[in-house]
Amino acid sequence: MSTIEITGLHRSYGSTTALEDVDLVIDEGTICGLLGRNGAGKTTLMSLIAGQERPSSGSVRVFGADPVDNAATLARTSFIRDDQRYPDGFSLRHVLAVAPSFHRRWSAPLARSLADAFGIPEKTQIKKMSRGQKSAIAITIGLASRSELTVFDEPYLGLDATARQVFYDRLIADYSEHPRTIVVSTHLIDEMEPLLERVVVLDHGRVRLDTDVDEARASAYSVAGTTAAVDGFTLGRRVLSSHGIGGLKTVTLDGRVDAGVRAEAAKAGVELSRVSLQQVVAALGADGAPASASPPSERGESDSLSTPTSGARS
Repeated sequence: MSTIEITGLHRSYGSTTALEDVDLVIDEGTICGLLGRNGAGKTTLMSLIAGQERPSSGSVRVFGADPVDNAATLARTSFIRDDQRYPDGFSLRHVLAVAPSFHRRWSAPLARSLADAFGIPEKTQIKKMSRGQKSAIAITIGLASRSELTVFDEPYLGLDATARQVFYDRLIADYSEHPRTIVVSTHLIDEMEPLLERVVVLDHGRVRLDTDVDEARASAYSVAGTTAAVDGFTLGRRVLSSHGIGGLKTVTLDGRVDAGVRAEAAKAGVELSRVSLQQVVAALGADGAPASASPPSERGESDSLSTPTSGARS
């Protein structure tokens, strides 16, 4: 059963197109990463899902209904923006007192536990807090709401590595006990990859990739070797990104590695390797950085794909 159904979505602001021809279905009980460079249309898409904007054309259905001005749908939705605002004078204790009125599945024990884990000051006015402390409050609201649909827009801004890990650990732990649909936009792809089940990549307002994480990683591979050898191997194949230094070259190719590809690589004298989700997104040009700047895989496994030059295992 789906939580979100989007068909033929188009959103423009005057002459500027933010989203174009977006078709998307997100099933219930899924953690979906919404990825893309700044300006790709992520926040616009989330605002439409949360019923805060109307499409220029096309439709957005959340729990089977138009979310705009729909009290029943909005009561089941929590949208945590990166620029979340609060009334003047509000502190943590005000948030914890008021939030249950807006979230029918609110967990006071979880909220208290998160506030303590993040070390959020109790009496300091939110407007006087650091960026990281404000993010911690927003995360606390989003997780403790236990809304059937929770949407996080870059929720970790200003948080240090330890606080981000608290977020990741608590999210997956509470999601396991209380499944719901979670959509989270992020640029920290390597950090959040272990949490994600599904990824949607936006680029210039269009969906470039929509698949589960394993399929995304398997959708491309890296080839390295001398420039002449790599150029010969890639002839006729779709190159997603390319980087060369001196007489050496590395490219990311669209497609899967099979026995035929391995045999061709061995014959050409090039090395094949797996790519991380970060590298896939970078190769699609959707993380705002050159593909060559993509960090190597940090997963606890060999990157080698039975390469002829290294003799590594498949």
